[in-house]
Amino acid sequence: MSASMPELASDCIILTGPTASGKTALGIRLARRLNADILSADSVAVYRGLNIGSAKPTLQEQAESPHHLLDLVDPATPFTASDWLLAARKVIQDCRDRGRRILVVGGTPLYLRCLRDGLDDFAPVNPSLRHNLTHELNRLGPEELHNKLAQSRPDLAATIHPNDSKRIIRALEIAETAGPDHKRSWTLANNQEKRLFPCPILVIDHPRIILNSRINQRVEAMFESGIVEETEAAEKQYGIGTTAAQAAGYKESLAYIRGEINKQEAISKTKQRTRQLAKRQRTWFRSFSDAVWLSA
Repeated sequence: MSASMPELASDCIILTGPTASGKTALGIRLARRLNADILSADSVAVYRGLNIGSAKPTLQEQAESPHHLLDLVDPATPFTASDWLLAARKVIQDCRDRGRRILVVGGTPLYLRCLRDGLDDFAPVNPSLRHNLTHELNRLGPEELHNKLAQSRPDLAATIHPNDSKRIIRALEIAETAGPDHKRSWTLANNQEKRLFPCPILVIDHPRIILNSRINQRVEAMFESGIVEETEAAEKQYGIGTTAAQAAGYKESLAYIRGEINKQEAISKTKQRTRQLAKRQRTWFRSFSDAVWLSA
């Protein structure tokens, strides 16, 4: 077993679903019934100060059930799936030491697959190569680098959004270091013998028209609740790094703050990107062949 792979057993349950599907509310109810701590699997909720756009559980909700892996780093700090997995491993062991069950709640499929399958041991970061790629990214933009990746490693490119600068650079590092004959997934160990997933995974499902309506309502509520002001405050207090700045709602808020779009455009773009995110999430979840889908 890899040191970075926490063992999942009968004391663990994973609850996931696309954005705006109702994971937080159901997770709290399940955690109270199961005597479980909640372990967040959300790639935006790890950032301090980014509460509204990540739909982070409120302090009242966190008081109802113990929550972990929230507010781990400042939004200017790079934070990888490997970092999350290391933190998750510590939380899981702590819960077991205290005799608590673990309920993993979140919609970041990469985190869930890392938790289940672990991480491959890829080539370490090459500072010189990363510097060159970062310079190229700043000069050409993420979409051009994504196209470059698609030409050499379409399998990697297919797993990355064209605007996800951080993962594009890492994938190009892997492509250039490991070469075209590297057949494994770029982040995940697909060896079936390594899978440590005896616990159930539950996926909340809504018909698309209902989910889209929930997304639209959430986005409107985000802007009414002050995501623009939250973005301004986070940028002033911490700075907002490349990864956090790509999150739906925050990217559009930053564009609005800089005068690049008006507020209605920011709302419309956030709705569109969030619907696209939900579609990608549902595609990812279908790869969990042993998941149980819950009709909401």
